[in-house]
Amino acid sequence: MAYWLMKTEPETWSWDNQVKKGVEPWNGVRNYTARANLAAMKKGEKAFFYHSGGERQIVGIVTIAKAAYPDHTDEAGKFVMVDVKTDKPLKTPVTLAQVKGEPRLKDMELVRYSRLSVQKVTDEEWALICRLGGIKA
Repeated sequence: MAYWLMKTEPETWSWDNQVKKGVEPWNGVRNYTARANLAAMKKGEKAFFYHSGGERQIVGIVTIAKAAYPDHTDEAGKFVMVDVKTDKPLKTPVTLAQVKGEPRLKDMELVRYSRLSVQKVTDEEWALICRLGGIKA
């Protein structure tokens, strides 16, 4: 199973919005690396839900409910989206500052590719962030 991190501006789509909706398409991605990551996602895989902007913190976990399909917001037909299902919140959000301050996370894509909206997360990174967030991996 692969793990992921998906960024969103909380003013546009927040964890609270996701919880209320339950299952929602993750659309509007217009970066080719992020598109490749969306296309690689499989139903049942997990992703961290990351508030970007002023918050910059991992706040919850979602499950990929539907693998990649054409993004209906892309008139050119080049991009894809997945459906994500609310899984659970982190007991304690994990901030970008915490991630950057943890030597074992120095190679995490969140640190190295800060602007990438959909990122891969290794098994080790997943387990460590879950611990930092107060939940079981």
